[in-house]
Amino acid sequence: MKITDHLGNAGYGMGWIKPTFGSAAPYVIFALLTTVYVGLLKFGSNYPEPKMDDPNAPVAALPLPGPTIKSGLHFILPVVVLVWALMVDRLSPGLSAFWASAFMIFILVTQRPIMAFFRKQNDLSTQAKRGFNELIEGLISGARNMIGIGIATATAGIIVGAVSQTGVGSALADVVEVLGGGNLLAILFLTAVLSLILGMGLPTTANYIVVSALLAPVIVTLGQENGLIVPLIAVHLFVFYFGIMADVTPPVGLASFAAAAISGGDPIKTGFVAFFYSLRTAALPFLFIFNTDLLLIGVDWIHGIFIFITATIAMLLFAAATQGWFFARNKIWETAVLLLLAFTFFRPGFWMDQAFLPYNSVPPAQLAEALGNTAPGAELRMTIAGVNAVGSKREWVVVLPVPEGADGTARLAAVGLTVAQNDGKTIIDDAAFDSTAKKIGLDWNQQILEVLKPADTPSKYLAYIPALLILALLIMVQRRRVPTATAAATA
Repeated sequence: MKITDHLGNAGYGMGWIKPTFGSAAPYVIFALLTTVYVGLLKFGSNYPEPKMDDPNAPVAALPLPGPTIKSGLHFILPVVVLVWALMVDRLSPGLSAFWASAFMIFILVTQRPIMAFFRKQNDLSTQAKRGFNELIEGLISGARNMIGIGIATATAGIIVGAVSQTGVGSALADVVEVLGGGNLLAILFLTAVLSLILGMGLPTTANYIVVSALLAPVIVTLGQENGLIVPLIAVHLFVFYFGIMADVTPPVGLASFAAAAISGGDPIKTGFVAFFYSLRTAALPFLFIFNTDLLLIGVDWIHGIFIFITATIAMLLFAAATQGWFFARNKIWETAVLLLLAFTFFRPGFWMDQAFLPYNSVPPAQLAEALGNTAPGAELRMTIAGVNAVGSKREWVVVLPVPEGADGTARLAAVGLTVAQNDGKTIIDDAAFDSTAKKIGLDWNQQILEVLKPADTPSKYLAYIPALLILALLIMVQRRRVPTATAAATA
């Protein structure tokens, strides 16, 4: 599974800005973003301004969705800024939220006078004052709404602090490790169950803080020890998904109680039905772990569009299998085939890995040769033996990116790694400060047990060819039953 330091080499088509403009790149990006913002305002000015509902009106008339969306497309830009800062520039969450909030403030202050200008209204000063007033009102409303979130977050902080001080977090890892028995799927399943338990009754923000602080390190640590290397964002999405599922999970199931209050149904029964429906999508977080392409990590535009199409097909097939209906009512074997096809479209690399080994084992003493014979940008996997923070022996897997270099020795020096041979063992003699080797967790006196070099294998997407043929055959079989099924339903 490929892990990259940047989301796409081209940065969604704008990777040329930083190399070209250097330190002036932020100003260029802001100018481009402002140009898009003004263009969207020009487009939105052709539609009437949405108005607040009259609380005294007997029947509130819902606004038309089309004009409402078109007049407010510029509000998507702060979200674009947030995602860009997080996933392309790789800024910290706090700094990313700051820039997104700053651009949102800029929009609130300027949107009214610019809209008035495009609509050829003469009250620009009045609209500018209105924008400042809306900013103040928004800050006041945000402060009030943050009271509940602040209390929930503070409570979650107490829980996290108590766990870190008492060592419950490491105990959770030990429990999952013992019960999982080294099986990756069992480890993920147990972590999902713990996420459901810890997420019960917690608001969304507190839920994320608790499960990400307690359970995300469990998957990262145990995954490294069992050869599963995934980006941290995939791990956080996994535990957060199941933590949120606790909102519909009996006996707490706050969302189920709220739904039952509206429908007048039984809360516990509503919770069980909602949990059953939620289980149909419980496979998706596991796919985030085993196929990070679904998270658009390390892909370009063309690859991203291709993944979007195949993932959509996979989701439709998965829904058809779980609902028992495709073009006609499924037979048992057809449901099994649909699930198999959905899995293939979600994770095509699984079948190719069974037919062709993705890595070749190299003796640790030949690490420099393996680096020299591997294309720059690829990754070597190394099994390391050492001790953890408390001195206990452990084994884990690290991913070593292959840098540019004339030969293996130069590339080994480029990653800041020095190795030595001692009684037939390959020992890490030094990992330079702030080097690539240091950042991936290598240190002095650790032993390299195994080196895995990427093998030349066919494209994993070749698995789509037999999958599409089987899908076409299944569609033909089901379409033959469509007239019969329609006649039976009519009768």
